[in-house]
Amino acid sequence: MANKMHDTFVDLERGTPGWFTWSARLLPVGLLAQFLSAGTALFQDGELWGVHAAIGVLLAIPALALVGSALLVSRLRGFGWWAGLVFLLYLVQVVLAAGSETLPLSFHPFNGALLLTASLVLLAKVERRRAQPVVLNTD
Repeated sequence: MANKMHDTFVDLERGTPGWFTWSARLLPVGLLAQFLSAGTALFQDGELWGVHAAIGVLLAIPALALVGSALLVSRLRGFGWWAGLVFLLYLVQVVLAAGSETLPLSFHPFNGALLLTASLVLLAKVERRRAQPVVLNTD
């Protein structure tokens, strides 16, 4: 059996870009803020729905950064599947929030939970990459 390197451990000596790491960290935090603002808005006569919407719009930045980096930076291509899934779930979330005619609004929190789960898996993979020891060739 050939010694194959895990696809997220490519070019460890070049590191993981800061914007990628911080995007992977900020996305689950922002999604948690989404759940908290929506839950709080339910009990405060909807005062926080504007905050919920604003956070949702801002979450496009880390979602785009993750999928764009995975597509454009060769050493991050191993994250492509999870970054793509996160971005797809984000797009579905926006469509659900906008009031899709084919899907009821009740799918919005369910998709949000899927999005949070996928973003946490992606974050675990990014942190696992960062934790790998870097072996430099000194030949």
